[in-house]
Amino acid sequence: MKYRKFALALLASLSAETPAAELVNAPAGAVKQLEVSAAGVQNYSCVAKENSYAWVFQGPEASLFDTSGHKIGAHSAGPIWKLLDGSAVVGEKVSEAPAPDAQAIPWLLLRVKSHTGDGRLTNTAWIRRINTHGGVTPAQGCDAAHTGVTIGVPYTANYEFFR
Repeated sequence: MKYRKFALALLASLSAETPAAELVNAPAGAVKQLEVSAAGVQNYSCVAKENSYAWVFQGPEASLFDTSGHKIGAHSAGPIWKLLDGSAVVGEKVSEAPAPDAQAIPWLLLRVKSHTGDGRLTNTAWIRRINTHGGVTPAQGCDAAHTGVTIGVPYTANYEFFR
């Protein structure tokens, strides 16, 4: 909840398109059916890799908020978006663009590869992640002493759902 106000401000900025947003546009003819703000963490685990160590992305854990600031769902690894109405989608990345903020995770366009339940996401075909802040790979060291440690890096973003 501590990111709720920040996430609402990001949602209000959806109309401020940048060149990065153009790189992750939904296909021509796609109709926006829902836009939400997300606030949560991007999880990374420290793992041993070829005689060294690296932070490996594990997935997000975020709450989804409507334009009024009400929690309407969650976003998790998969990637999965699940609304409180029982509808859910699983996406797969189609394209990405660097965020205008170098300290933010990339902007994405995802294709929906599966649906469950009935509700607002039932006819969703595309998901766009824009206006990201934070969520990048941890700055602190990943070494033998930290193997197996998982760190959640705070992030916010806007997600647009298209049919």
